[in-house]
Amino acid sequence: MRLATLRNGGKDGQLIVLSPGGDHYAPAPVATLQEAMERWDEVAPALAAIADFPHPLHPAALAAPLPRAWQWLDGSAFESHGALMDQLLGISPEKTGLPLMYQGLSDRFYGPQDDVPMADEALGIDFEGEFGVIIDAVPMGTGAEEAMKHIRLIVQINDWSLRALAGPEMKTGFGWVQAKPACSMAPFAVTPDELGDAWRNGRVCLDLIVDWNGERFGAANGEPMGFGFHELVAHAARTRDLVAGTVIGSGTVSNPNFREIGSSCIAERRGIEVVDEGAPRTGFMKYGDRVRMEGRTADGRAPFGVIDQRVVAAR
Repeated sequence: MRLATLRNGGKDGQLIVLSPGGDHYAPAPVATLQEAMERWDEVAPALAAIADFPHPLHPAALAAPLPRAWQWLDGSAFESHGALMDQLLGISPEKTGLPLMYQGLSDRFYGPQDDVPMADEALGIDFEGEFGVIIDAVPMGTGAEEAMKHIRLIVQINDWSLRALAGPEMKTGFGWVQAKPACSMAPFAVTPDELGDAWRNGRVCLDLIVDWNGERFGAANGEPMGFGFHELVAHAARTRDLVAGTVIGSGTVSNPNFREIGSSCIAERRGIEVVDEGAPRTGFMKYGDRVRMEGRTADGRAPFGVIDQRVVAAR
């Protein structure tokens, strides 16, 4: 099952269910995805039972599947990316054996075709391709095995970053605020069964195809996560209840052979250049630049749809 949200003038839009082919839709029996998450056990069977999809889908009319959320928690679960970033920033984090995670801005998620306003090109505008999950209510203390049952939907995310601010904020030891503006979501939130064998061990085992200004930038696969999403959910729930509709991200999708397959963010590409050549050659994004992201199956399908966005100057 694939779900999306139509813009309707409100902040949360109208939840819709996509046809199997993805070109038509039916209105959902509840108004919003947040409401569906809060009543998932009751609502999901009714969503899955819809068989008539009378309306043609117009992608430009879609918001993010969850246009705003009570909570956005982003992990950093790809070890190849984390190790490279630590080396570049001169950070030696304590090795705890626990996932890395921060709490970010969640009062909005940009839609898949929205222009994204940024305050200043000089701040090091960067995209970060990720996968994520949306959960129902998770009680405090839930373990990883039980947490798997609470993962109801999977999404694709662009976690925008401002790199000139990220290093200084990380070095304070107190976390990110200015360096992390609002994220974007691909148009479709999918149930785990929709991915078939590509959903394994709490991981999205798909290539994340990233193009920057029409040129291929990366094609990393989501399988090599150091922690699965169920483990990230359990980590977040250790000391708190997690509200239904919480979004949890994987962190930048990265593979150890990033020199061959490319990267899901500019900072990683620059890091490779520093290690190999002594200095970065690749600049960050400029106003008017466009980034396209697509999680792709082996047979070429894009279950989450496509993020295709342009960076613009904030008014």
